[in-house]
Amino acid sequence: MKLIKTSLLAIVLLITVASCSKEEAVVLEEVNYSIDLNLADETDWAMADEILKLVNEHRETQGLSRIQRDQTYASAYAVDHTKYMMDKGTISHDNFGVRSNALKDQGAVIVGENVAYGYDSAEKVVNAWLNSPGHLKVIEGLYTHSGFGIVKNAQGQIYFTQLFYKK
Repeated sequence: MKLIKTSLLAIVLLITVASCSKEEAVVLEEVNYSIDLNLADETDWAMADEILKLVNEHRETQGLSRIQRDQTYASAYAVDHTKYMMDKGTISHDNFGVRSNALKDQGAVIVGENVAYGYDSAEKVVNAWLNSPGHLKVIEGLYTHSGFGIVKNAQGQIYFTQLFYKK
């Protein structure tokens, strides 16, 4: 019995010694969300402007405010993701958390994203998004700004990333 009490005491002592104190400082690793802003120059801005025009026309029919174009961080991250999808040969939302956190680091409150592949016009990609409940929800979200990554691959196929955020 004495051995059991001693063992229990040792276990309790071990647990107490190994636990964290509320006074201990928590060290958080600093995350670097830097990106080359020149990537934004690689997007097809003529198509991006047409997409934004169509998105804003739809938003107005829903009584929503217009979205402003972001040619800096959001577009650089959008182009970066578009190039990633091109390298993979498929569309995805891989690593969305990184893009979202990077934009939040720049002052965004909420972030959304639509991606697409293979459409040859702004009208076709926006119509596809409007006819998809998930994409429509993003288009009709409470966003204020949008960045674009619209890039054509070597075979002439266009990949799209549209990042939405609210400041």
